[in-house]
Amino acid sequence: MGLHLPSGPVTLDDVPRARALGDVVELLAVGTPLYVRFSAGPVADAGTESRDHESGCLLPGLSVNPLDPEPWWDRPVEHWVARQLCQYAHLMTPERFPWVLTGEIVGRGPDSEPLLDTTVPVASIDRAVVDEAAALYERVFDPGNDGT
Repeated sequence: MGLHLPSGPVTLDDVPRARALGDVVELLAVGTPLYVRFSAGPVADAGTESRDHESGCLLPGLSVNPLDPEPWWDRPVEHWVARQLCQYAHLMTPERFPWVLTGEIVGRGPDSEPLLDTTVPVASIDRAVVDEAAALYERVFDPGNDGT
């Protein structure tokens, strides 16, 4: 896929489009922590304040999910990425889609998710990638098992 982090203002038209789960995994080789966000995109996010919908509190950054596996993760990177994409896939609508970004962590949201400021779009993610991630998730995980 070939990733070079852009400098200056960027829109999703300026970044690569991930068309397969392997494309998203390949992005992680850049060495900069990467995150996924489901929204109307970076331009729309720049023009609004982030709020916790339940409390109404203003958040200091954009709510995201980490794409880089935690050090304790002993499974393939593809499994982690698939899980991260599937956890918030319910947020996808015709107006909301997943995209990859990086930025500075400025806090934690109400679900302990990282909140990013000074964000830089890295890639957009096709719906087909989320579908591929869901199929892998169903094959390699035990969805719904909460340990009880």
